[in-house]
Amino acid sequence: MLSQPVTVFALCGVLAMAMGIMRVRREQFDTRTLVMAALLLALAVILQQLRLFHMPQGGSVTAGAMLPLLLIGYRFGVGTGLLAGFVYGILNMVQDPFILHPIQVLFDYPLPFMAMGLAGLFRRHIYLGTALAFGLRFLCHFVSGFVFFGSYAPEGVSPIYYSLVFNATYLVPEMIICCLLLKVLPVRKLVESIDTHPQHQEKLHQIQQS
Repeated sequence: MLSQPVTVFALCGVLAMAMGIMRVRREQFDTRTLVMAALLLALAVILQQLRLFHMPQGGSVTAGAMLPLLLIGYRFGVGTGLLAGFVYGILNMVQDPFILHPIQVLFDYPLPFMAMGLAGLFRRHIYLGTALAFGLRFLCHFVSGFVFFGSYAPEGVSPIYYSLVFNATYLVPEMIICCLLLKVLPVRKLVESIDTHPQHQEKLHQIQQS
């Protein structure tokens, strides 16, 4: 097993990447954004505790815990969504750690939840953005599952097949719950309000002039 400093170094690298993307996309991280993102993160942590079903080796179906992370991506942009996902992943690791390897830490904690922020790439197509986010999260857990947890597969079952079924068992219902909640909530109006907000119009003008 690699040393703990390697894990810390890897996490710092991922954090720097998220902040770099936010800077490149010129997303404003002002006090209002910080407060709203923090409230949504707190809501995600609370919803994570409302588990409808919990898998034996980790993973659970919750009451829409990923919805606040999706909303951060839709409302504030991809960079902010990535940063929020990173913070949530670290909180999740602190609450329920299962660490075997630095690479496994990345694929089980920050990266899958940072994927939720990528939903912001499709602000006008929220279900497509949600499918992309959950698809990338599934990919992260799938890779970790067959590389680091293949030994949990029943005798005669391929670790790849085991990881595929195991992660789909809780991620597919989780995605369906989030899609149903997105259907109920006025998310489209929230996203449309971004395009008409004066600050957003000013930022678009700055990007076009650069």
